[in-house]
Amino acid sequence: MTETKISLRVYPNAARNEVVGVVDGVFRVRVAAPPVRGKANRELLAFLSRALGIRKGALTIVTGHTSRNKVITVDGLSQPEVIERLLSSSGDATG
Repeated sequence: MTETKISLRVYPNAARNEVVGVVDGVFRVRVAAPPVRGKANRELLAFLSRALGIRKGALTIVTGHTSRNKVITVDGLSQPEVIERLLSSSGDATG
């Protein structure tokens, strides 16, 4: 099984969920949930599962549960597939 790790910088309390770009290999993701009692993390995983076209169970937060900087593993997709799908879900792929 393919497992890919991606680095994220999460911005909670956004107007909507979106990938806003990539800076130095770190995806910038806005999440429309407050960072309270894991709400932003749950919203992030739900958004990523939709953007990547995979089930939520295939995503795991490895580090950064209480931080804006997170590392997430994605089961079943290669790194190029993850990057392509996340960038195609964003309006601005340049960052």
